[in-house]
Amino acid sequence: MITLTDEQGWLVWVSAVGPARASEIAACRHDKLTQKLRTAGLGAITDLGFVGLDDSDPDADPTVITGYKAARNRFLTREQKLFNKTLAIDRAPVKHSSAHLKNWRVLGKVRTHPTWTTTLM
Repeated sequence: MITLTDEQGWLVWVSAVGPARASEIAACRHDKLTQKLRTAGLGAITDLGFVGLDDSDPDADPTVITGYKAARNRFLTREQKLFNKTLAIDRAPVKHSSAHLKNWRVLGKVRTHPTWTTTLM
């Protein structure tokens, strides 16, 4: 399940519940999330799990902003580390909203068809 929140962490959109084996980036591609955001004139700040989601034109404004990943043989520059830190600060309210959803213990006990879970959300 993918959630979108505003800058303050208020829930704006919840994707349909899918199988747990599906990755988050696959769920976003299935729901055509980047096209929906671009059509609405919106963007999203995401974590490193979504690198490569927005494969749009390099000259266009990005719809999905992710941080930089370090590799075994390529370290991050000081500017890239600062950029990642800034994104983490901006994503803090979103993390709090996700944690709040996880506190709804009933969501962990739902044993029904995903369609009904989507309706519940």
